[in-house]
Amino acid sequence: MIKLSLGAPQYYWPRQTYFDFYQAVAASPVDIVYLGETVCSRRKELRLQDWLDIADLMRASGKEAVLSTQVLLESGVEVSTMHKVTNNTDYLVEANDMGAVQRMASAKRPFVGGLHLNIYNQPALQWLASLGATRWVAPLEMKHQDLSALIQNGPQNLQTEVFAYGRMALAFSARCFTARQRNLPKDDCQFSCLDHPDGLMLKTRESEEFLVLNGIQTQSARVHNLIDELPRMQRMGVAVARISPQAQQTGEIVALFDAVRKGSLDPREARARLQPLMPEQSCNGYWHGQPGLNLVEPEALTTA
Repeated sequence: MIKLSLGAPQYYWPRQTYFDFYQAVAASPVDIVYLGETVCSRRKELRLQDWLDIADLMRASGKEAVLSTQVLLESGVEVSTMHKVTNNTDYLVEANDMGAVQRMASAKRPFVGGLHLNIYNQPALQWLASLGATRWVAPLEMKHQDLSALIQNGPQNLQTEVFAYGRMALAFSARCFTARQRNLPKDDCQFSCLDHPDGLMLKTRESEEFLVLNGIQTQSARVHNLIDELPRMQRMGVAVARISPQAQQTGEIVALFDAVRKGSLDPREARARLQPLMPEQSCNGYWHGQPGLNLVEPEALTTA
């Protein structure tokens, strides 16, 4: 049966919110929990030791805890933090940039190849496995036919993980757009992200939801949702489906994914139940080889 993972939080929340959130996660049916600050080093509500304490809680709850590194490193302090994460030997590390990959490869320790490494072909995947990767996360833009071919022809000892739910991270920048919209410099952002627990919606002049600003990260406005594709993923050989945390109702979302993977809930019904829990409409275009913001109806519905 396919495993469920909970990605590292993309947003910035108050300190106690993190602890309350992971207390609930400890009792949830997810199998793997990724931990750490992956977006912005100015988000310091939790220190590395706090994340390690939460990792201990996850392990005690029977879950696999993984420490994630930051995606875009711009300063010596951020590189130093990445070194501290990769130096830990108690937990598996998700390497989100090539510096972290090289650190793990030099230490000859297994790691997870993160979503933003952008591995698209078999030689690159084979190379990543040769460096010590035991699991990799497929790029958002990869359609399922190409992913299926990679799984079939790629390294057999390398697990595949798919980002199955959440707003898609489209870009990272040296600028903080959340601070910019308040006319604040990045170095004096006044932690503006705390006011937007699911990011700041950016609309077009026609008042259509366009993008979400999340500090230095730009996300899709619509929510990437593959809950009805879990049966296909299992047939393809996908090992893990990743759910990205949101400020509210993550527990209910995990429960729906769990019911679908166990076969106790029809995938189409699950998608209908999931919509009221989401901050915006669904999309799944990339999975079907279309523009990412498209919503492709399940095959069973289009042929009915």
